[in-house]
Amino acid sequence: MALRRGENAPLPTAVVRLEFGRSAGGGGPRTDLCALLLTADRQARGAADFVHAAAPVHGSAAVRYEGSAVDGGQAVDTLTVDLAAVEPAVGTVLVVARSDGGTFGEVPGMWVRALAGGAEAVRHDCADAAGETAYVLGECYRRGGGWKFRAVGQGYESGLAGLAAAYGLARDALPGLPPEAPTTAADRAVQGAGGQGEGVGGGFGAVAGRVAGSGGAAAGASRGPAPVTPPPPPPVPTPVPAPAPVRLSKVTLTKQAPAVSLAKQGATSGALRVALDWEAQQRRWGQRPVDLDLCALFELSDGSKGVVQSLGGAFGALDRPPFILLDGDDRSGGTGEHLTLNMDRAAYFRRVLFFVTIYRGARSFAGLNATVTLRPERGADVDFTLDECTVESPVCALALLVREGEELVVRREARYLVPRRGVSPQRTVDYAYGWGLSWTPGRK
Repeated sequence: MALRRGENAPLPTAVVRLEFGRSAGGGGPRTDLCALLLTADRQARGAADFVHAAAPVHGSAAVRYEGSAVDGGQAVDTLTVDLAAVEPAVGTVLVVARSDGGTFGEVPGMWVRALAGGAEAVRHDCADAAGETAYVLGECYRRGGGWKFRAVGQGYESGLAGLAAAYGLARDALPGLPPEAPTTAADRAVQGAGGQGEGVGGGFGAVAGRVAGSGGAAAGASRGPAPVTPPPPPPVPTPVPAPAPVRLSKVTLTKQAPAVSLAKQGATSGALRVALDWEAQQRRWGQRPVDLDLCALFELSDGSKGVVQSLGGAFGALDRPPFILLDGDDRSGGTGEHLTLNMDRAAYFRRVLFFVTIYRGARSFAGLNATVTLRPERGADVDFTLDECTVESPVCALALLVREGEELVVRREARYLVPRRGVSPQRTVDYAYGWGLSWTPGRK
């Protein structure tokens, strides 16, 4: 159903896919899609209710930024909203686009649409944009026990500062698009015998630059360690003595309580070890050992991005970027695999996504019985179990570490992903969380 500005239409109370599209290659500023959750009186509670590429999952897990792609000459950003799971206190989900380097009047062919069950429910073509740098495309809102979508098509020349002020927040509460970082060459994934997958580089500390849209890092041709100059740490305010952390007992993350601050657990320095333990279902899955690979996508404070994984030998490093190290490649499930983060360099981390792929030996995670544990050198453990896998998924997003102010917060994801035909597990995770890397086929 085509909507004009101000018109509305009902939505099914289900998972709705919201897409923001514009002509690819048509010039104009960088843009992306965000969501701002409002209470019943149309006020924002805080920056934690702003979902965007650097904070892609709302604390309730009901709203997710799924990333961007170019398809048929169209650049498309996607949000998913599970309307049935939206908190009762939330009355409206604003669908917002933000720009960098220009106005929405310079963006060609803008449109927004909502899909339910794979079918287009509503669509609005945004034809009246002018000098805005933050643009409200539409909104999902509660009405009479259900949900509706309204086409808004209005924005703010003052950008996100104006949007924030309009809904009760400080003018600097909502972050804009991060600046583009120069691309750093990465090593091409090593080719060899075994299973299949993709990588953005080989050697220690492979780093990729941020590119607008669906671009990413260019793969290099060298093999082995790539020299990387550590980025300068962000400015740190004069330290103020603080009381010792009080939450020093183990925390188990659940769907009802999916997040915890590492600082409150005392994990502010030393090494943070991330372990994935699983039951090797070799009899059920056949004679061949099941080979799971623990991996991490990272984004540092200077905007550089990359992956740590055994594929292509991208094991990372602790004493230089990315300050994350994979300790080895367990191909039988005997000892498990572990990632270690250097928390003495925690100021460098903007976000880290821990995920696991099936390299070979199984088609899905059914019967995995896996536990994820974060074990800080100083402080208490954080752990959670994965839900039972009911789909044919070869890749699972485990946990997301994100910076919120001066703290790092870990969020339970436990999200099984199903790749599209011809798309690797690594690229599937990238698309789901909007990392924007370039991937090359690889084996190990």
